[in-house]
Amino acid sequence: MRVAMEVAEYESQGVQGMKTCIELKKFYEVAGGTLNAYTIDCPTGDERRWKRPAVIVLPGGGYEHVSKREGANVACQFLARGFQTFVLEYLTVHDGVHYPEQLHELAAAVDYIKNNCAEYHVNRDEIFVLGFSAGGHLAANLAVEHFNILQITGERLDCKPTAVGLAYPVISSKLRHTRSFECLLSGYSEEEQRKILPRLNLDEAVSEHTPPAFIWTTAQDSVVPASNSMYFALALAQKNISYELHVYPETNHGSSICDFEVNGECAAYKKNARWVEDCAQFFRLFTVEKY
Repeated sequence: MRVAMEVAEYESQGVQGMKTCIELKKFYEVAGGTLNAYTIDCPTGDERRWKRPAVIVLPGGGYEHVSKREGANVACQFLARGFQTFVLEYLTVHDGVHYPEQLHELAAAVDYIKNNCAEYHVNRDEIFVLGFSAGGHLAANLAVEHFNILQITGERLDCKPTAVGLAYPVISSKLRHTRSFECLLSGYSEEEQRKILPRLNLDEAVSEHTPPAFIWTTAQDSVVPASNSMYFALALAQKNISYELHVYPETNHGSSICDFEVNGECAAYKKNARWVEDCAQFFRLFTVEKY
C-alpha cells in the first residue's frame, strides 16, 4: 500500500513534486525495503502522453546502513533534469538480512515501477539505476545478474535497467573495502561465503547481457580505490558495452552531489559536481528524448 505524503517544493531546483512511499514487501516476496518516489505531475495537462525516464537512487553505507548523504538530495538533482526519481532504502545487516535480499529488493523496485509506469508517468523502457559506494555494488550486481534473477531470488521479475550509474562503487572484494562483503554475507558459514564471493566480484561477471554504465570516482579515494571503477570499465570495454568513466583527481570517498551541504566549502568538490549533469546526459543517450 502506498502512503501519500505532503507535496514538497524543491526550491533550489525550482520544481514541485510529490513524495510517495512504497513498502515493497506488500507486493513482493522480500523482507522489506522502502521505495520513496519523488515525482512531478504533468505540467501540460496531457497526462496520457506525458512520460519521463526514471532513476532509482541507491545510497551507500557498506551494506551496514543506508546513508542519508546520497538519497533525496540526489533524487532532486535528477528530478530537475527531467527524470521521475525514486530512492530505495534497502535493508542491511542491521536488519538481520544478507545477500541476496538487497538484490531482490532492487529487482522488485524496478519491476514495480515498470508495472506502475502509467501512475508515475514513467516510460517503462527508460528506467535507470544510480548507486553510490555499496549502493554502486548493488546497482552493478543487478546489471550483471538481471537475467538470472529468478534463479537467485525465486521470483520472476522484469528488472533489467536501461543503464546504470555507479558513483565511487564497490566492485570487487579483491580491491579493498572488505567490510561491505562481510556485511553482505553475514549469516553464511565460511565455506558458504567462499562459494558465493566470486559471484560478487562484479567485474568478473560482466557479459553481453550487461547494460551500459556511467562511472565516476576520484583518484584520492582511500576507502574504495578507483581501481574498482577502472576494472569494471575495462570489463565493459572488453564486451563492447557502452560506458563513460570519469576519474577526478581530488577529494575522498562519499562526496555525493559535491555540494556545500554534504562536503562543506571546498573548490575541488565543486569541480566534481559536474558528474551530475554528465550522468544525466549519458542516461539521455538511451531515451526517446535526448535532451
